[in-house]
Amino acid sequence: MELRKQIEQFQPGNEQEQKDQEMILNYFDTFDDILTRKNEIVHFTSSGFVLNETRDKVLMVYHNIYQSWAWTGGHADGEQDLLQVAIREVQEETGAKHVKPITEEIIALDVLPVIGHVKRGKYVTAHLHISVAYLLEVSEQEEIHIKADENSQVGWLPLDTFLDEVKEEHMKPIYQKVITRARQYH
Repeated sequence: MELRKQIEQFQPGNEQEQKDQEMILNYFDTFDDILTRKNEIVHFTSSGFVLNETRDKVLMVYHNIYQSWAWTGGHADGEQDLLQVAIREVQEETGAKHVKPITEEIIALDVLPVIGHVKRGKYVTAHLHISVAYLLEVSEQEEIHIKADENSQVGWLPLDTFLDEVKEEHMKPIYQKVITRARQYH
């Protein structure tokens, strides 16, 4: 399904997602390059909230830039199939080979601010990410490893307490809404 149609069909769970959905649809009408980083104002990213088979642990990475435990994810870089982007990012960032969607529906839709930072020796100015997130599953038996240029740890954290390890305060409400939605897939 075309990405814009997926965004239109997404059912916001709260006022924030409703406003972000409206803003994202406006971005589609305003910019013709929001799928690539060529748009230095706003562009799409895709993230995976990865649960184990028993749905009591979440696979997280300790992000080098943000110095916090975080979900996996990355830029669309022109790709419209953001579910596949999310799956690929899990594989790249954790080493897990067998990643499957728990649902193919978007689990969270957010416009996230990105502060200016240095990445691979170059300064990246502040901008916005259109974050499209999916609920994914990986077996705890999968071999996992770090991706040294992006994270310094990879691990399974208890779903009920991992928020205590997250240092990015603005991400905690997003993770919490995903946890709430994930519980319907037990």
